[in-house]
Amino acid sequence: MKKQIIVIHGGDAFGAYKEYLAFLKNYEFSFERLKTKGWKDTLSEKLGKNFEVVLPKMPNSMNAKYNEWEIMFDKLRPFLKNNLTLIGHSLGGIFLAKYLSENKFPKKILATFLVAAPYRDKNSKYSLGDFILPKNLEKLRKQGGQVFICHSKDDPFVPFADFEKYKHALPKAKIMIFKNRKHFNQPGFSELVGEIKRLYD
Repeated sequence: MKKQIIVIHGGDAFGAYKEYLAFLKNYEFSFERLKTKGWKDTLSEKLGKNFEVVLPKMPNSMNAKYNEWEIMFDKLRPFLKNNLTLIGHSLGGIFLAKYLSENKFPKKILATFLVAAPYRDKNSKYSLGDFILPKNLEKLRKQGGQVFICHSKDDPFVPFADFEKYKHALPKAKIMIFKNRKHFNQPGFSELVGEIKRLYD
């Protein structure tokens, strides 16, 4: 049976519609970016034939709503297998942290990777709409398997202070700190591939 890897992509979320419109007006469109593949697109190839990599497309990623993502993720649950690995990049990371902290998961999770994940709670100075973490991440710690927290010190979007908050909330997590990966918008992610393969050895 193939090992199942579920990857939740990133996105943007806003507290008000006018903030979203302002974001769109200032958005730097790149035609070249549309033609390039990132590490999520090549993960299946890098892991090999013994892995099944699933990349669900979450709704309205440029103006995401947690409740909408939760509905879509729930539709995926009947297809999940035991000993799966969950990976959340950016907004996908806080989505998984919130979801696994508030819901009972139906399958055994071998590992959860939070890659460049924002940590937003009621005390945060920035808004991510309704992507707000609960007071503690205890349920994530109990059912998320081995938790990995991956962050780069030069991330221009998610402050390194958010990594520190995850580290404090999940003291048994495995830490993966990088110096020059920015927001991990890169063609490959060999360190992640290596960790996943080690999990299933």
